[in-house]
Amino acid sequence: MDSNGTRNGPPRTSLADYVLEVLRERLATGVLQPGDHLAEPELAEDLQVSRGPVREALLTLQAEGQIEIRRHRGAFVSVLTSDDVEEVHTLREAIEVLAAERAATRLTAEHIARFDDILEAMKVTSGSVQPQEAVRLDLSFHDVIYEAADHLRLARVWQSIRSQVSFFLYTRNVNFPDFPTVGFPEHKELRDALCSGDPLRARQATADHLSGAYTRLSQLDLPPRT
Repeated sequence: MDSNGTRNGPPRTSLADYVLEVLRERLATGVLQPGDHLAEPELAEDLQVSRGPVREALLTLQAEGQIEIRRHRGAFVSVLTSDDVEEVHTLREAIEVLAAERAATRLTAEHIARFDDILEAMKVTSGSVQPQEAVRLDLSFHDVIYEAADHLRLARVWQSIRSQVSFFLYTRNVNFPDFPTVGFPEHKELRDALCSGDPLRARQATADHLSGAYTRLSQLDLPPRT
């Protein structure tokens, strides 16, 4: 960007990554709103790239659940529905309580150290923390749980919904910017339950932890799936 905050065209990096970065920024800052049409030709011209990198970036955003590509109509910014939230939450809870139960008896010193590093980063966040950073810290913590669970198929299921969870957490943090207040204590409580070595305590703490984000999202006036 120049001194006026204007982009000077694509950098000398992957063009698809450049397009992805710009679109994520526009989604994060509200420049792009739910339901907006993302036309490949217009984006390519705006970002001074060919349509190939634009198409590749849109496919990545589709996989993350942030946009949907409709046949013969193009790409549109996703509209979060109450059904989406309920389905992803119940699926995540089903797999994550199992991951926590297994992790409670398999945590290594390295896993615990990574928990504590992430918690330290959460502890020092301020009221100005960006939603993207809150999501990054949140997911990094939960990634350690799945790694410690040592269950290949469980990890694959987590990876298949992780981008959707990211999208939902982002929405939660935009509408309820309380991560600097609740992020550290809620994850510290979960960390302590996992480190207790008690699988049942870890399961219950995980279920309680996940219900918080779901409760907040449920308070939004989300439309049903059509």
